[in-house]
Amino acid sequence: MKDKPQIILGIDPGTLVMGYGLIAIDKAKISLVEMGVLHLSKYKNHPERLSLIFKKMEMLIKAHKPAAVAIEAPFFGKNVQSMLKLGRAQGVAIAAAMMHDLEAIEYAPRKVKQSITGKGAASKEQVWSMLQRILDFEERPEFMDATDAVAVALCHHYQMKNPLLSKGEVPLKKGSGKKQSWDSFLALNKDRIKLK
Repeated sequence: MKDKPQIILGIDPGTLVMGYGLIAIDKAKISLVEMGVLHLSKYKNHPERLSLIFKKMEMLIKAHKPAAVAIEAPFFGKNVQSMLKLGRAQGVAIAAAMMHDLEAIEYAPRKVKQSITGKGAASKEQVWSMLQRILDFEERPEFMDATDAVAVALCHHYQMKNPLLSKGEVPLKKGSGKKQSWDSFLALNKDRIKLK
């Protein structure tokens, strides 16, 4: 019997726009299943927005049956009210995952960018461009929240595949005690690179 591909759901939480992305892992092949955004700005009532986030999470989990949920951790801004609202949105997404016995793993934005592009300070466009190469898709979404969510899902896959990356480092060569060069890293991880 053929093993089913493992699905990872990535979430970029937000109270105005929530990004989501699903990737499938089938042995060494990684493919994009779906990505999109949930538009919440037209709803003025914050509890209603939270309810819509929960319902969208429920729908995605029931439809795709992910093995894991990865959520981008909020970055710290100056506006306390915005941070509180973002924290609530993230909490609702985590609660929806937990309702389905799924652990929701958080990744800092810098960590996500580092694992996708090799640079923690990469722009959203650089992340999107790298995702296009890795996952072989042409689409440019209207909102980068969708590609951010895909990046979170892919980041989670890389972390599970190689726990050394969870420290934000390039994996070490066996027995060398030194950081590996990017050329060596790329040679060892050909399944993560797609050339056009």
